[in-house]
Amino acid sequence: MEQRIGSSSQPLEGAGFDPAFIPGLTSPASGRTKDEEPEKEPEVAEAESAEDAEETAEAEVAEEAAPEPEEDAAPEGGPVFEASDRRAKLVADHRGVRLSLDDQECEFRWDEIGAVETETARFGKRYTVTVHTPDRRWYPIEIEAPARSRFTEWDSQLDAVLDAYFEEDAE
Repeated sequence: MEQRIGSSSQPLEGAGFDPAFIPGLTSPASGRTKDEEPEKEPEVAEAESAEDAEETAEAEVAEEAAPEPEEDAAPEGGPVFEASDRRAKLVADHRGVRLSLDDQECEFRWDEIGAVETETARFGKRYTVTVHTPDRRWYPIEIEAPARSRFTEWDSQLDAVLDAYFEEDAE
C-alpha cells in the first residue's frame, strides 16, 4: 500500500491564487515555474528561437508597412461629454463611453451598454457615473467637481450625448 507524504489538496487556481485572474477572459496561472519546465535539447531550442526571431522581424515589417488605422471620424457637431479631475476621467462621444482612473482604462461601445446612471453626493462635490452592461455588471466612476454648480451642467451635457447616441431598444 502506497502512501503519499504531504498534502493531498490541489493548488489553488483562479482568483484565490492570482488576483489578476478574470474568469472566461484569461486562463488560470500555472503553478509551475520556469525552473520546473522540462528542458529542451540545445539544438531544438536554438532552432525555435531562430524561427521566433524571424517571425518577430516579419511581424514588425508588416506593422510598419500597414497604414495606421484611423479613428472613427466624429460626426460634425455631434455632442461630446468630458469630465475629469486629478485621478479620474470620463469621455462619452460617438464611439461610446470611456472611463479611466489612474492608469486603468475601459471602453464601452454603445451596443455594449445597457444603461448609464448618474448620482450626486448629498454632501461634497462627487459626481458618480455608473455604466451598466446587459450581463448585469456595472462600472462606477467618481469625479470630483470643482463646484456643486457643475453637476447640473454635466447632467445636461451627458443627457445630450445619451439622447444622440444611446438607443434603449437596441437588444
